Parts: sequence; C-alpha cells; structure tokens
Amino acid sequence: MLSALLLALREGVEAALVVGIVLVYLNRTGRRALARYVWGGVMLASAASVAAAVLLDRWQVSEDGFEGLLMLVASVLVISMIIWMNRVARHLKKEIEQRVEAYAQKSTRTAGWGIGLFVFLMVVREGAELVLVLRAVELSSAGVQVWIGTTIGIAIAIAVGFFFFQGTLRIPLHRFFKATSAILMVVAFQLALTGIHELSEAMWIPSSKTEMSTIGPIVRNEVFFFVLILGAAALVVLREWFSAKQPAADEAPNPAQRRMREYEFRRQRRWSFAAAILCVAVVISFAGEYVYGRVAAAPSPAKTLVAQDSLVRIPLSELTDSSLHFYTAEVNGTVIRFLVIHKQNGDYATALDACQICGTAGYRQEGQNVICRNCGASIYIPSIGQSGGCNPISVKSRVAGGEVIVDLSALGDAASKIHS
Repeated sequence: MLSALLLALREGVEAALVVGIVLVYLNRTGRRALARYVWGGVMLASAASVAAAVLLDRWQVSEDGFEGLLMLVASVLVISMIIWMNRVARHLKKEIEQRVEAYAQKSTRTAGWGIGLFVFLMVVREGAELVLVLRAVELSSAGVQVWIGTTIGIAIAIAVGFFFFQGTLRIPLHRFFKATSAILMVVAFQLALTGIHELSEAMWIPSSKTEMSTIGPIVRNEVFFFVLILGAAALVVLREWFSAKQPAADEAPNPAQRRMREYEFRRQRRWSFAAAILCVAVVISFAGEYVYGRVAAAPSPAKTLVAQDSLVRIPLSELTDSSLHFYTAEVNGTVIRFLVIHKQNGDYATALDACQICGTAGYRQEGQNVICRNCGASIYIPSIGQSGGCNPISVKSRVAGGEVIVDLSALGDAASKIHS
C-alpha cells in the first residue's frame, strides 16, 4: 500500500504541477476563457487512464515469465520518471509557459484545442505510467491495499496541488521531488528484483538455489521493503535536518520577523528530527519481528512410513482436509521427505518436499498457497503435481482401497531430479 501511495502521490503532484502552471499562466495573461479547455484535457486524460487500467486488469497475466517482464518494464518506467522530472524540473515552468503562449496566440478555438491537447498529453503520460506501474505492484502485493494506497495518494496529490497554487501551502517542490525520488528508487529496485525472481521461477533465465534463496525472501516479504522505504525516508529527513541553516540576522527587516523566522526554523528542525527517529524506531521493530519470525519458523514434522512390498500407503482418512501432510520413507538407504494433499476438486497430489531450483528446502502452507521455504515463491495448491519452476517435484501415486499408494521407485525417480 505504501508503494502505491508514493507512486500515486508523485505522479499526481507532477500532473497537478503541469495543470497548475498552465492555469496560473492563463489567468495572469488574461486568458481565463481558455481554462475550460484545460479541464477538458484533464478529464479526457483521466478517463483514458481509467480505461487503460480496466483493460490492463482484464488482461489476466498468469504466467510467471510475463509477470516478470511487466515488473521489469514498470521498474524502468519508475526510473525514467525520476530522471525526467529531475532533468526538466528547473526549466519546467518556463517551457510550459512558452508552449501555452505559442498556442494562445492563435484564434480562440484553435488555441483552446491546442492547449487542451497539450494538457491531455502531459497528464495522460503520468496516468499511463501510474496504471502500468501499479499493475506490476499489484502482482507482487495485495490488490486491495494497492488501490487503497492509490486512492489516498491521488487525493493527497490533488489537495497539495490545489493548496499550493492557492498559496496556502508552502512546500519547496525541489525538496519534495528529491525526497520522493530517493524513496521511489527503492520501489524500482523492488519491482526489478521481483521481475528477475518471476523470470527465474518460470525458468526463462538461468537460476540457482543460491540466487532464489537470496532474492526470493526479499521480494516475497513486503515488510522488508516497508522497512527499506522508511529507512530511506529517515535518511532524507536527517539530511534535511543536518543541512538546514540558521536564518541570518540581516535577512529579516525587523527583530519581530527575525524572531518569527528563528521560531519556524527551530520548529521545523524538531519535527524533522522526531520524524526521523520515528522512522528509525519502526525500522528496528519490524526488523526484529522479521528476524524472530525467520528463527521461529520450523519445518512441519513428518510421519515415517514403513514400506511393504516396495509400497508405502497413506489412509485417505488422514487426508480429509486441504492441508499439506508430510511423510518420510527410506529408499535404498536414503530417507526421502514428501508431501500429500487432498485438493478441493477431489484429487490427491503427491510430490517431494523439494523442487528442481531450490532443492530440499521444503514448503510451508499459508491458506490456499504453499510457500517455498528457500525463495518464498507462492505455489497455488491446484498446481501441485505440475512440473516447472518452484513447484514441488511431482511423484506418481494412485488411489485404491481407501489409500494413497506410492511406489518407492517413484520416490527414487523423483528424488533424482533434485539439483545438488
């Protein structure tokens, strides 16, 4: 949710800045009648962005490889957005005013359409970027939280834009863009890592157990990136706190204004320091909780099965729920750990507690998903038994006489597929 809020806030403020500059210039040059074309461009751009969001949502990306590509593209867009704004921020106002003046010198209708089209293109650029990046963010986190964060971010952006151009909110835009750029670099890093992880899981690019164990827990743990974002925010705030300079005595025309500036300076430093300390405290608490959770998580116990006639049997009465059930059996002197689950469609799936990429790290269950202990990949339960990626290595089995029957040779064949 935090990533979505930041993205929506940043894109929203950029769009509001463009619209505000155009409206202020038209008002200052006595061309208020053209403002309706500006709002028309804004509404068309908003509608186009919403339509793009609906179309992208209907495009149900399900393959890990395509999801990975979408996340990498979104990461590049975030970085390009940061570079573009940092490069043009100093001359943005002048360039926009020059473009508007060029359109405004034409006839009223032509000027209106020209300015409306200009605003549409500028705003729809921000909207299209936001839609695409949010779709990628939604794939790697909870969808409802993403849209809640987006709504809050857009609402704040609209408020900031309105009060900023009304003159009731004094905010140094260069500091705002500098701070959000630093934080959004973390978001771009998250999307890029997640994209690489998805491509590795789909085996579109070479992958290894070490790579998956390094990247997987990071991209699958939202708390990690929440902590990272808060840490970046704390650093930005502390930097502002240390770089702030005491107002010079000769800057104020009289003692009363000098005391007022000194008071505002001290108040800003106190709030900045308190915000930084709060961010650091939250970072420490979340980090401690994460470490404790990793230590406390232990593999589920497995029931030892004794083979008869090279077969192991699991009564169906043990598999009445839709949970993972773990077992071990000895094959040629090697103990092999495997799992059995009763799917909702009535089928029974048998697989090793291991995969071809992450080896014997094993799995745990969270609701309707099975989670790899090594890389954090989420495996949809109905897909257990299918090959590829981080899915558990399938084991041939059959159901007969009220039992799931597994041949030891099938266990041995499946175990031979585990990469050392």
